[in-house]
Amino acid sequence: MRWLGDEPVPDELVDKLLWAATRASNPGNSQPWDFVVVRDAEQRARVAGVLTERWGRFRASSSEQRPGGDPTHRRMMEGVRYLIDHLAEAPVMIFICGNNVYPPDAPQERMMLSATYGAAQNLVVAARALGLGAAYTTFHLGSEAAIKALLGIPEETQICVTIPVGWPKRRFGELNRRPLDEVVHYDRW
Repeated sequence: MRWLGDEPVPDELVDKLLWAATRASNPGNSQPWDFVVVRDAEQRARVAGVLTERWGRFRASSSEQRPGGDPTHRRMMEGVRYLIDHLAEAPVMIFICGNNVYPPDAPQERMMLSATYGAAQNLVVAARALGLGAAYTTFHLGSEAAIKALLGIPEETQICVTIPVGWPKRRFGELNRRPLDEVVHYDRW
């Protein structure tokens, strides 16, 4: 849900989202995550400013609209544009951060990512169950150093997922997924 209103989200609902996120499976119970929750309006505006600048660079360097007008891509980009243009209005921004700590003797980034991405998915699913909108994004890519500096995130910690959260301004749409018989393989490919 990229269409978020600016109405406040109660602390107890944010706590439920974070609780759900921390229930994600993770290798060796390493729990390699940290969460930075940005609620302060001025701080959200600063973060949104950095991400909006990055979006401007992205738009200038890539084809935002595909020739032929793929309707799915067009709707997605419309939502992305709306979210970026109104990012500072989202009452909560959650940055799911990861630390490369597992296995202890030879940490592998994919282990950290498997845990943080699972935490992000749990958070988004919990938001939907609570009637909240949440957008799983990687907007921070390309601006991670600036965001880390703004939020005081240690250099060795990665921002893995950025999730704006708020009350939906639109109705949740139907999901468009391929049929199971196209993606499931039993006993062998």
